[in-house]
Amino acid sequence: MNFEIIDNIRVIENIAVGKSIRESEALNKLYGYGRWRKLKGIANIRLRSGEVCKAELHWYEAHGIGKKGLKIKRLIL
Repeated sequence: MNFEIIDNIRVIENIAVGKSIRESEALNKLYGYGRWRKLKGIANIRLRSGEVCKAELHWYEAHGIGKKGLKIKRLIL
């Protein structure tokens, strides 16, 4: 991961659930079977360069498995 989450992720929204997720088969093979959800939210992050900024994050999550594939979608100025 090229960044560190400084505080809690806020304004969390579902993007897709279950079979609507294109990568659901790959997620099941890598991390185990679960009801996968694709989520997005906003958080303050620290980039590898040390810069602190607000960003929109996307990730996958399943009950009992946790957050996987966390990535920065865009930086918010």
